[in-house]
Amino acid sequence: MCRLLAYIGSPISLEHLFYNHENSIITQSYQPREMIHGKVNADGFGIGWYHATKNTDPFIYKNVLPIWNDINLPNLSRYVESECMLSYIRSATPGQAMDFSNSQPFKYKDLLFTHNGKIDNFRQTLYIPIRKQLNDELYQLIDGTTDSEHIFAFILNQWEANPSKTLEQALSTALLTLKDWAKSHQTKLNANLVLSDGNKIVASRFSSESTPPSLYWLEDDSTFSGATVIASEPLFEGKWKPFPENSIMSVGKNLEIQIQQI
Repeated sequence: MCRLLAYIGSPISLEHLFYNHENSIITQSYQPREMIHGKVNADGFGIGWYHATKNTDPFIYKNVLPIWNDINLPNLSRYVESECMLSYIRSATPGQAMDFSNSQPFKYKDLLFTHNGKIDNFRQTLYIPIRKQLNDELYQLIDGTTDSEHIFAFILNQWEANPSKTLEQALSTALLTLKDWAKSHQTKLNANLVLSDGNKIVASRFSSESTPPSLYWLEDDSTFSGATVIASEPLFEGKWKPFPENSIMSVGKNLEIQIQQI
């Protein structure tokens, strides 16, 4: 069911985030420790990052190859340095195409988004209800067929329809609405989500019925000094803290962490 990794803090290289850890995201692609559904994450990967000094839209690098088979990534990871990064390795839902349109992170203006989880029987349940709520711009934004991209569009729609709300509030409203819809359509939602505008990261650990997929955070560890790391699985032995179930966490560049229950 995919694995996520996010970072905010002092500028570091992708190499330092991705490699040389006992349970790095590379290792998690072929030997995850806490993934409930599936055994490998070999259906592609993606990385999104913000330039450390220039005020530009985020950059994205994706591939439909397993992350261990991308011969360009080791060199790219030595070059790219950022204060804020999101990454993702994919275990595709059966029936979903392995192409770039279905690969994460998804981007809208200055926002990046990743999702670990799924809506069971998405096409037969919440596909139409979500699409009916979207404004025309966000409806046209969807290129792929995944529940993940539709969830992102739905969150954006909530936010744009209520501009006085924070991103955290829009995310909470969207998740609670999706939970109600999942119940009425007799399906299940798992939604470990990470969003970022480059200045903060907002993440959720959420399920409509059962225990959500694993999600942890690490703050100001000696390996990542002056930073917060969010990961589906701890990268190494350390003071990783599990997200409370059905919660939203936000952390900005000041590294102040705020957690709210949904």
